[in-house]
Amino acid sequence: MVLGIESSCDETGAGLVREGRLLGHAVASSMDEHARFGGVVPEIAARAHVHAAAPVVRAALADAGLAMRDIGAVAVTTGPGLSGALQVGVSAAKGLAYALGVPLYGVHHLAGHVAVDTLEHGPLPNPCVVLIVSGGHTSLLLVRDLARDPIAHLGDTLDDAAGECFDKVARVFGLPYPGGPAVDRAARAGDPRAVAFPRPLTGPRDAAYAFSFSGLKTAAARWAEQHRASGRELPVADGAAALQEAVADVLTRKAVAACAEYGVGTLVVVGGVAANSRVRALAEERCAAAGIALRVPPLSLCTDNGAMVAAVGDLLVRAGAEPAPLDVSIDPSAPLHRAALHPRARGRAA
Repeated sequence: MVLGIESSCDETGAGLVREGRLLGHAVASSMDEHARFGGVVPEIAARAHVHAAAPVVRAALADAGLAMRDIGAVAVTTGPGLSGALQVGVSAAKGLAYALGVPLYGVHHLAGHVAVDTLEHGPLPNPCVVLIVSGGHTSLLLVRDLARDPIAHLGDTLDDAAGECFDKVARVFGLPYPGGPAVDRAARAGDPRAVAFPRPLTGPRDAAYAFSFSGLKTAAARWAEQHRASGRELPVADGAAALQEAVADVLTRKAVAACAEYGVGTLVVVGGVAANSRVRALAEERCAAAGIALRVPPLSLCTDNGAMVAAVGDLLVRAGAEPAPLDVSIDPSAPLHRAALHPRARGRAA
């Protein structure tokens, strides 16, 4: 049984997975503490992880009806993420692995988002196209064997990620933090055709699978400024619906095109923005029209959680992957090349 620990941002998660089955998990969020600042404060997040790490592990074990002695391996997010937050999780994982005498695995945060889908839908098809959409990342990947093979990047965000765009525009619209869920709620009462927001990087000369949401963010901000400057009340619901439609259109259009070009029959959509209702609905609609199987994790597993880290650890254990050394360090800006991420401490060879 693998214990997974996630602490890359503002949520402390622990999950327990054995042979592809989720046994129990728990999450503690410090989001309410960050809300008054309009975004995550790294020092507050790190301190919250310190207080939550042990209780969350105990809660996950209680959820599974298991004890510490049942843990056979520990997996932990070693990057990317906030430096202080990652350090807390890695320190906790090292202590547990050492005390229990079990192997330790360093895991790439984004690989966790990919792997979490296996807990709901079983092994990933080889190959599959994966669309990762979260607060800090938007990527299209070609994934084969997640535990053994390198991950091919078809395209990544050049500036703001989709979730970051939602957060920043929500603030301009006067919506609360976090912006993604707030935009989704507001959009339910709006008309997605009310504002003709741009679809970035969808022209014939643009990079086919790259993403850019900075221009969309700016267009939405200017639309709001013009409304307010004219003394008119800002139609927030229409703006939110139009913004959400633009993001969902770009994401799903490129993802389905990638599946067609690479002859892949399955699209997996993961990450926090995969919880967005319009992204899910439009992905379903376009995949059905193209004859592509769509896999999206349950809403409870889309955002950061320990189950996703345990899922990667479970895959690595079953693949016979080499564990991390106990001097494994963190890599806050780690690129996604493989699921295992074992950066060494300073002064040691990589």
